[in-house]
Amino acid sequence: MEIILKEDIAGLGYKNDIVKVKDGYGRNYLIPQGKAVIATESAKKVLAENERQRAHKLAKIKADAEAQAAKLNGVKVTISAKVNEDGTIFGGVGAAQVAEALAAKGFEVDRKAIVAETVKAVGEYTATINLHKEVNAEVAFEVVAEAAE
Repeated sequence: MEIILKEDIAGLGYKNDIVKVKDGYGRNYLIPQGKAVIATESAKKVLAENERQRAHKLAKIKADAEAQAAKLNGVKVTISAKVNEDGTIFGGVGAAQVAEALAAKGFEVDRKAIVAETVKAVGEYTATINLHKEVNAEVAFEVVAEAAE
């Protein structure tokens, strides 16, 4: 019998695959567990339409990410931090501070998408922003000593 998988099943296939299985396995396990549906002609047409729409949505999301990456590449932000006499930062500067500095410049970026090691010294560094699984942006940031009051 032919079925359409609703989720990934190890050794059988991935979500939305049309696979052949023995009747007992399909009717007694996969379909009652909600892991598959019978692959009728109408179900195949619905699957094809859903795949087409999903591909369109994914292409739009990727295009938006590429547009944002084009804006972010080449941007440089300055982050001030409290330092001691040796130039060592109290605490550290990480992704959260880079996200705040980008927000101050008008770029809304999720801090979880920023890959930057925690910086402990004054200097210039680079952070990578994962906007999409295939799209990354590089942002330069400079850590400077906070002005004494």
